[in-house]
Amino acid sequence: MDRTVVLITGCSSGIGLHLALRLASDPSRSFKVYATLRDLRTQGPLWEAARARGCPPNSLETLQLDVRDSDSVAAARARVTEGRVDVLVCNAGRGLLGPLESHAMGAVDSVLDVNVAGTVRTLQAFLPDMKQRRSGRVLVTGSMGGLMGLPFNAVYCASKFALEGLCESLAVLLPPFGVHVSLIECGPVRTAFQEKLEGGPGGALDGADAQTRHLFSLYQRHCERVFCEAAQDPEEVTEVFLAALRAPRPALRYFSTERFLPLARLRLADPSGCSYVAAMHRAVFADEPAEAEAGGMGGPELGASPAAPQ
Repeated sequence: MDRTVVLITGCSSGIGLHLALRLASDPSRSFKVYATLRDLRTQGPLWEAARARGCPPNSLETLQLDVRDSDSVAAARARVTEGRVDVLVCNAGRGLLGPLESHAMGAVDSVLDVNVAGTVRTLQAFLPDMKQRRSGRVLVTGSMGGLMGLPFNAVYCASKFALEGLCESLAVLLPPFGVHVSLIECGPVRTAFQEKLEGGPGGALDGADAQTRHLFSLYQRHCERVFCEAAQDPEEVTEVFLAALRAPRPALRYFSTERFLPLARLRLADPSGCSYVAAMHRAVFADEPAEAEAGGMGGPELGASPAAPQ
């Protein structure tokens, strides 16, 4: 029986690395995994972990693929020896943290290029064959930051909101071709993602006013608390990818955690946005009451607090 051919972007660490290992070592031996990396010099940890997990021979291969370069994406596609990809996982991504006015435009462009344009390039390369074969699945690493705006994550959230629109549009279009698109919506995950933020994990504070710097310190304190309480291990998140991959009728969205759904629902319950803005402000800046609350616009108290996105 032919194995399911899976190609995953962004496998040097984090979710991509763990998902590649989970599928390559699956007891069913039903997957052939192409783990792609922007720089093959970073593939050492992946192979070390593959040996430790006893991945069978020929279950895992690495390919160079830079989602910022259409030629690189096309070259990786050409090196898939089976001549097809059954499951495409668009996982490569970058973050950007800090006040919007402090971001260098180069950093903004980089995040949008990888997270949005990079996903588009990858889909453009692999979707035509899936449509022609009338078969295929696309899994995209989403984020709660694509479902709700988070302070000091404006550009990152903009990129993830864009992926929501991209994937939802494709999900409406592609079923007649036998192709299904799913977003795996992640909360905080224990990976090196935060250490790989554009501009560094501390954010860009140069030129920010004193009040903004104070609010940023409150945001960091909030994130540290929520990360300690709610961060998931990558292995837990990979099981959600596997469930989406194996579902007979895959949904558009799968959630790695339900902790943040009350806030997501609040955005829909009050389309004006007032309730969500007040609730998020209250959750993150606990000792800085939202101006909206002073005017009686605060939303209901919620049992769950938002977290820094993955």
